[in-house]
Amino acid sequence: MTASDDRPRAPWHPVPLAELCVLVGIVLMVAGVITGLGNDRGRLMLVAGMALGSLGGLDTAAREHFAGYSPHHTILAGLPAVAAAAVLYFARAPWIAVVLTGAAVFVAALLPLRRAWRRATQ
Repeated sequence: MTASDDRPRAPWHPVPLAELCVLVGIVLMVAGVITGLGNDRGRLMLVAGMALGSLGGLDTAAREHFAGYSPHHTILAGLPAVAAAAVLYFARAPWIAVVLTGAAVFVAALLPLRRAWRRATQ
């Protein structure tokens, strides 16, 4: 599939939810920088903006990947890897454990995602 009309549609199709998430995320990130990164409010807006923007992109990547439109296994494997590393980071684990666990989770998620892409394209 190569035409943009062939892209898989979201279940909420007429509502541009992913695009709105990205837009609100950008607005929050800009507001967070303007408010100032030296206070909790600015940092919270920045983190919330990054999370919303990432969710918008993740939605599109997941739909395209599992529909066989475009391979996004590397991006999708990053989600559980970052989540595992974040848990260890906030648990104050040593840096080597954070990095090695993130890498191991990434590889463990990458292989089934590649298989899912191959199945979707056959």
